[in-house]
Amino acid sequence: MFGLPGSGIFNNNTQKIKGTVVLMSKNVLDFNAVASAGSVTGAVSGIFGAVTDVAGSVVDGATAIFSRNIALTLISGTKTDGKGSGKVGKETYLQKHLPTLPNLGAKQDAFDIYFDYDADFGIPEAFYIKNYMQVEFFLVSVTLEDIPNHGTIHFVCNSWVYNFKSYKKDRIFFANEVYLPSATPAALVKYRNEELENLRGDGTGERKEADRIYDYDVYNDLGNPDVDNSLARPILGGSSQYPYPRRCRTGRRKTRKDPKSETPSTMTYVPRDEIFGHLKSSDFLTFGIKSLSQTVLPLFQSALGFNAEFDSFDDARAFFEGGIYLPTNLISQISPLPVLKELFRTDGEQVLKFPPPHVIQVSKSAWMTDEEFGREMIAGVNPNVIKRLDVFPPQSTLDPSEFGDQTSTITKESLEANLDGLTVDQAIEGNKLFILDYHDAFMPYLTKINGLEDAKAYATRTILLLKNDGTLQPLAIELSVPHPAGPKFGVVSRVAFPAKEGAEGTIWLLAKAYVIVNDSCYHQLMSHWLNTHAVMEPFVIATNRNLSVLHPIHKLLEPHYRDTMNINGLARQSLINAGGIIEKSFLPRQFSVEMSSAVYKNWVFTDQALPADLIKRGFAVEDSSSPYGVRLLVDDYPYAVDGLEIWDAIKTWVQDYVSLYYASDDEVRKDSELQAWWKEAVEKGHEDLKDKPWWPKMQTVDDLVQSSSIIIWTASALHAAVNFGQYPYGGLILNRPTVSRRFIPELESKDYQELVTNPQKAYLRTITRKFEALVDLTVIEILSRHASDEVYLGQRDNPNWTSDSRAIQAFKKFGNKLAEIEARIEQRNKEPSLTNRKGPAQMEYTVLLPTSEEGLTFRGIPNSISI
Repeated sequence: MFGLPGSGIFNNNTQKIKGTVVLMSKNVLDFNAVASAGSVTGAVSGIFGAVTDVAGSVVDGATAIFSRNIALTLISGTKTDGKGSGKVGKETYLQKHLPTLPNLGAKQDAFDIYFDYDADFGIPEAFYIKNYMQVEFFLVSVTLEDIPNHGTIHFVCNSWVYNFKSYKKDRIFFANEVYLPSATPAALVKYRNEELENLRGDGTGERKEADRIYDYDVYNDLGNPDVDNSLARPILGGSSQYPYPRRCRTGRRKTRKDPKSETPSTMTYVPRDEIFGHLKSSDFLTFGIKSLSQTVLPLFQSALGFNAEFDSFDDARAFFEGGIYLPTNLISQISPLPVLKELFRTDGEQVLKFPPPHVIQVSKSAWMTDEEFGREMIAGVNPNVIKRLDVFPPQSTLDPSEFGDQTSTITKESLEANLDGLTVDQAIEGNKLFILDYHDAFMPYLTKINGLEDAKAYATRTILLLKNDGTLQPLAIELSVPHPAGPKFGVVSRVAFPAKEGAEGTIWLLAKAYVIVNDSCYHQLMSHWLNTHAVMEPFVIATNRNLSVLHPIHKLLEPHYRDTMNINGLARQSLINAGGIIEKSFLPRQFSVEMSSAVYKNWVFTDQALPADLIKRGFAVEDSSSPYGVRLLVDDYPYAVDGLEIWDAIKTWVQDYVSLYYASDDEVRKDSELQAWWKEAVEKGHEDLKDKPWWPKMQTVDDLVQSSSIIIWTASALHAAVNFGQYPYGGLILNRPTVSRRFIPELESKDYQELVTNPQKAYLRTITRKFEALVDLTVIEILSRHASDEVYLGQRDNPNWTSDSRAIQAFKKFGNKLAEIEARIEQRNKEPSLTNRKGPAQMEYTVLLPTSEEGLTFRGIPNSISI
């Protein structure tokens, strides 16, 4: 039995077992915030300095505060009480602070705790914890040592613990054991189920800061109609017109003007354990986005003016070569914000500098070449959109009854002059023609977009030839706008062809810019936001609601969810919201996120697996004799070559892990938590697509392996591929403009003459202006950075994440395989015959190298979508 701590009343069989509790205070730099909330009197000498306790003895400050305010109660996993649940011990308080414990993380504090124990209690496999302070703390881990006949027990916690009155039921934590639901010890069944019920909540009320409740809702908080009608936005999700993945429910009050929309808030709720606060330096970066939108951009706009244009290419490069001169008073307003000191480097008092992006570090003009233009479609920041052309002329999937004839106007004759002696039919037969096609994504919105002030855009199709050296040569760019008589009359198109001099040379450069504007917007809204951030959130919610922390699949997937809901909540607040950063700096403006809803209609979960994606886009064919079950039709495709190795490593790891717990398909079907998880992820998380036939049925081990692999791939490697190259490529706004503001000038017009007399000015008058560029560069620099405590693919933040040594060994094998892949990627980048690995800009393709240092590195695959 357990004796009351300090009472001196113990059973003869009682002995002490030692524990170590590791935690972090809410703000380790503000000890007074903790001290004022505790029950301690006395003075503080520095952080956790000497404090006089209630008995008048001088003790360590942390000991005095936490030892009297945090209590743990052990729960047996092997011995039950009279009701069949695990025995519950007595409350035991933290004791001595251990400031020099080996392996203690930065800003962490450890404490002794001693429990009274006897053999009748069995093996403790869970504990309750109560916080009697008014301020929360972050519980990192608990370790119990020398448990008789068992040894050490590890509890990996990583959770915020608030005052005990904040919870309807006591907070509980489980040891790092792994149990399928049917194999859960009887003593733990009630506790396992109760914790999942706590995490699900009851679906009512407004969520509070301390809540840990995961639930679903539609995207009804992007607009702000109560402030201005122009800030109203459609609700995404819950309709056939605007389907969308679900987000986390917040329960905020509805707007006055639209009873179906939620009122935006400066603090968007996400379950508390999804926010690491000061614990992660990446929060330093995400806070930068919030500061940027709320504080800095209005200052920049007042200083630069919204309509200021670049005068020359040198002027555009001045962002990182000479710097941007800003008023002294503006710099003084920015500099007190700590997060911005790193982002906005100043030279003297008035010059703002960005780091030089990789695309310009070797050559100032390589971005202008056709070779680099083509290379970035397979080795740039958006390398998974281009497709093999298998039908000519290119077709549209838009409804002809609504949009008329949308068939391409590019002719065979116009292409065959540059096909190295081939006909179009022969080139298609030989897998030589490819297309970057944004026609259908943009055409339905062009009338609205082109009706906005300073927005003039085309829907583009770009046809490219795969040359014998493996490079892609652009052959033609089709620029289309809706017919002036109305959409049912189809389109008006013009086709631009490669040229280097005179007006035609400038038109060709502009045509490529219109393509890149399409590509930049599609990348940011679809490839990046929708296809990684948004589609992942339902899986995060479903996992926490249905898979216990004791479940092996929870342990498999949890590292790949870290911070995703946090960054998504921030995005709804500052990035994709009405009037937010995306609408300020990208072409579609207020139609931006609405466009991503149209793309989601065609999203297919199973196609997110890289081999399936490559087959669908015509870059690979099934081939059982090839290493990854597919054979690439373009050998020098850096994203595909590196990605297939990473995909295979992920899937092999998942197969090895899953096989430890599921010996048959029947065990998958009979796993109640697993079935509830998948059913809810599909039917609630992706409710608008729930009836699609392509969803895996989760009836076999293969279903589980493939689905888990897709989730991990999406959160890690796919996100890395479309995220960490944003600044290296897009930091030069000339290379990746985000806005087009005028059409190609008509022949004989004054603007047409400028194409000849001042081509740089003609280009700059068309693309992104200074203020918009400043917004874009600042955001993508933040998004392209790695935090100092980033956890990369093949790594875990705690070596005791599971008690299963077999899983630890399989994970080690995974890490070793990734190290081998990293070495092979680095070797490929040194191979001169692989032209697309560097291209004219001499940028090695490095974004799928698994590891990275902190900062702007253009490499590294974090476990999760944390930025």
